[in-house]
Order: sequence, then structure tokens, then C-alpha cells
Amino acid sequence: MSLNVSFNPRLLKRYLPILDWGSKYNRQAFANDGIAAIIVTIMLIPQSLAYALLAGLPPEAGLYASIVPIMLYTVFGTSRALAVGPVAVVSLMTAAAVGQVADQGTAGYATAALTLAFLSGAMLMALGLFRLGFLANFLSHPVIAGFITASGILIAASQLKHILGIDAGGHTLVHLIESLWVHLGQINWITLVIGVSATAFLFWVRKGLKPLLKKAGLGPRLADVVTKAGPVAAVVVTTLVTGVFHLDGQGVKIVGAVPQSLPPFTWPVSSLALMQQLFVPALLISIIGFVESISVAQTLAAKKRQRVNPDQELIGLGAANIGAAFTGGFPVTGGFSRSVVNFDAGAETPAAGAFTALGLGIAALFLTPLIYFLPKATLAATIIVAVLSLVDFKILKTTWDYSKADFTAVLATIILTLLSGVEVGVSAGVILSIALHLYKTSKPHIAEVGLVPGTQHFRNVLRHEVRTTPELVTIRVDESLYFANARFLEDYILDRVAEDQAIKHVVLMCPAVNEIDTSALEALEEINRRLADNGILLHLSEVKGPVMDRLQKSHFLHDLSGQVFLHQFAAMKALGDVTDEGHTTPPENPPTSPEEAA
Repeated sequence: MSLNVSFNPRLLKRYLPILDWGSKYNRQAFANDGIAAIIVTIMLIPQSLAYALLAGLPPEAGLYASIVPIMLYTVFGTSRALAVGPVAVVSLMTAAAVGQVADQGTAGYATAALTLAFLSGAMLMALGLFRLGFLANFLSHPVIAGFITASGILIAASQLKHILGIDAGGHTLVHLIESLWVHLGQINWITLVIGVSATAFLFWVRKGLKPLLKKAGLGPRLADVVTKAGPVAAVVVTTLVTGVFHLDGQGVKIVGAVPQSLPPFTWPVSSLALMQQLFVPALLISIIGFVESISVAQTLAAKKRQRVNPDQELIGLGAANIGAAFTGGFPVTGGFSRSVVNFDAGAETPAAGAFTALGLGIAALFLTPLIYFLPKATLAATIIVAVLSLVDFKILKTTWDYSKADFTAVLATIILTLLSGVEVGVSAGVILSIALHLYKTSKPHIAEVGLVPGTQHFRNVLRHEVRTTPELVTIRVDESLYFANARFLEDYILDRVAEDQAIKHVVLMCPAVNEIDTSALEALEEINRRLADNGILLHLSEVKGPVMDRLQKSHFLHDLSGQVFLHQFAAMKALGDVTDEGHTTPPENPPTSPEEAA
């Protein structure tokens, strides 16, 4: 007896993209990925430590969250350039969520962070397996931009306590400012000098170092590498100064002892009650993390005419977060800045991420004793410089000029995030995105159209010089019809015919209608009945095939008082007074009542 097990290679490559790009891997790709990995590793070491600090966790957690998760994404992810690991917004959301269930610095706090990563990973994985990546489309980009802008301000404000060397806290801008003000008299001036100097240096590195190096004769690639190493220079100098002069004894807070080890095995789930408490925050982190990640991945892929699969990206990010949960990390996603660096450095495949993880593993094993005297003010400076690049108030002017509804949603998201915290802000962003969609589609653009003379084209009577017929009115609806806008269309048509007693025919022109749900179908039936009661025929034109297929399954077409025309010009010929060339001619005895049409 033999057991026959067959594997579908295409299905296997879909869920394990490494089998696809790995089979074509060559020496050139290895060299490019290796160079990119060196640059990203240099950049990621201080960032990982800093984002762990932002999340309220020990610095080693940042390194742990950047090793196994990257390896897992290499296997399951589809983006060739996305660099996965801790990011500022998700780290802030982690601190806000975990801070509600445990005190910072306790074992319970670390366990809660692991549980949060596990829940987020499980949610992302489930969404990917059920191919629900399209759900990210329900979040409008302006609203997300508003949330990220507000989060950047919150993150920068939360790090001022480390720059000033004081104890302060809070998860809203008001509470942070109030706490900073109360403790302002406790400023440690040495810490302030270190923090301000590091911040100023990092801002200068970001804007001024690369042009200076090019003027000095360095090549573009080498100048870029040195520029990306700027944060490392800040770490080295401030660590040496603090250690040599023993500034920790004068109140300068330092990182302290960091274990020399690879990521340990950790068990994320401690209790069902904790999972219930963290369920909603994990969902919000999953949404924001995926939206940020897929936006970066698709943008970078488009530059090389590559494609990313949103559903498989969900699986890749889900695996990364589950990996973080079992290896001492916290929630992760694809980071914008490091992904751009990875792309610009020449990464060709996800193997660049695996090499980055290898570099971080070496750092975790051998370099952690060197950061004992690293001031927390330097890490805070790293965070501040990184997140302020996320702040974009131009979105307010852009949306104000283009769409007042979008502007209102963006402004509301920013204000709620700043005043009520990230969870309320992202929840508001999700709700506002959906509400904005419903609002816009509940009042679709509806135009009365007429024939452009000498053509077979129809345009809005308010915008163009067009020909119309007194007994015929053509209504073009520029939106799919569903429960939210069905009554709006019904009221529009009935109000239009009520004000014009000459109308005998109403043609509903449907070139933009991709869907008619049950509520809209009932509205059309009511429109048909009400018009027939008034001796007016209802006709349809330019109905799309899939919509017609649905209508044919109902009684609507059988009960329709008028006709269905393939295109609007045919309707105008049959019901109006035009020739094939668009010139005037008497209509060929069109039906003038429901009884004649029948």
C-alpha cells in the first residue's frame, strides 16, 4: 500500500515566495544584497535600540525583534526591498496598549508585548490566508497621513523627557506637555547638552553630510554609506564621552547592561483575559502596520516594475510578528526609511533581509557590551529625527484645496490622535475612512445629459451646449447603486419629473454603474411604479453585462415600463428626434405610455 501525495509547485511558490526568487539567485544578486545588508544593519542597530525604548521595553528587545522576524519575512514575503522590524508608530502603539495592562519594567509588561505581537501576527496571517488584503483599501490615504503626522508629533514629544533628563509620561499631547512642565525644574543639564547635540548632529547628517562628502571627492555609493552611518557615529561619540567621564554618576541615564545572546525562546500567551484586553489594540496595530508596509512595498516595487501580492504580504508580516512573539520581541512591520535605504543600496531580493538579520545577530552576540554607557538621550535623538520626517502638515492644505470632506476627516484624525491618544486616533481614522466613503457614495454625482450636436456623445446639460427633447429626460448616475444612495436617486428622479409636466420618458443612463444591490433594485422598482402611475416610461441604457445578468434574475426587467437600450444614442433615436448623424428628425412613433410599451 502506497500513499500518493501530490504537490502543486505553483501553489507552493505562492505561499513560499523564496522558492521562486531563490531558484534564480546568482552571484551578482548575492553581492548587491550583501552591500545593502551592511548599510541597513548599520542603520538598524541604533534604530532597533531606540524603538525598543519607545515601546517601553529593554533595548535588547529591539535587536530581538529585528532578527527572526526578518528571517521569516524573507521566506514568506513578496517584496524584494521591504525591510521588516520595529517602526516608530507601531512602537508607540505598543507602549500605549501594553501600558494599559501592565507597569513598564515588569515581567508582565514584556509578556503583554509578546502577546500583542502574537495576536497581531495571528490576525495578519488569517487575513492573508482568507485573501482579505483588499480590506486595507477602506482606509483613505489622507486619513492615514493625518494619523501618522499626529503620531510623529506624539512620539517626538514623548522623547523630550529623555532629552531633558527628567521623568515624565502620558499618552496624549496635553498630558505629555503637562507632565514635562511639572518636572521642568528637574532638568539634567549634562543630559540636555548630550541630547540637543546629538539631535542637531543627526539633523545635519541627514541634510548636509552627503553633499559635503561628495564635494570632498567621495563617490555617491560611499558617501551614502557614510551618511547612513551618521547615527552610529552619534552613538559611538556619546557613549565614549559618557563612559570616559562617568557621566552616569552625574545623572545621565544610560542603557546599561544588555545581554550578549541571540533571541531567546519566549512564550507569548499568559492568559485568555490578557488576550481579550489586547485584542482591539492588536487589531489596530495590524491595520496600521499592514497599510504602512504595503504602501512602501508597492511604491518600491513599481520603480522596478515588480509586483507584490497583498494577501501574501499579510502572511509574511503575520509570520514575522509571530516570530517576534516567540523570540523576545514586540510587534513589527515594514519600515519606510529602512526599506528606502535597502532599495537605494541595491537590494535585489529578500535575501538582503536575511543578511541584515545575520549582522544583527552578530551585534547581539558580540557588540552589546560596547553600548553599556550609551545615553538614552542619544536614542531619543535618533527617534525624534526619524519621526519628524513623518510629520506632513501639507496634507491639510492639499485636502482643503481639493476636498473639504477629506480635509475634515484628516483634521479630525490629527486632533483626536493628539488629544486622546493613538488608539482613539487610529480607531477614528478607520471609522472616518469608512464614513467618508459612505458619505461620498450616498450622494453620487447625478447629471442630466443631452446630445452634443453632430455627434453621438452625451454630456451634462449644465456644462455643455447640448440638444435635449422636452418629452425626454436622460439621467446619468456616476456611481454604483446600493443601499446608501438608492433613496437619493429615487428622490432625484421623482423631484425632476414633478417639476416638468411635459416629460413622457425617463432614461437612466448607467455607464458607471458596476453594481445594483437589493436595496437599489427595490428603489428602481419603486421608481418604475411611481413613473408609470404618472404616465411616464422608465428606460435603461448602457447597462453593463454583469449588472444586466443580475437584473435578469429578478422581475424588474419584466415589469419595466420602458426598454433597455444598448447605448444612449439608440435611446435618443427611438424616443427623441435625431438621425444617425445627430440631426433633427421626427421620432418614429415611440411609445408614449406604459400601456403602449407593454
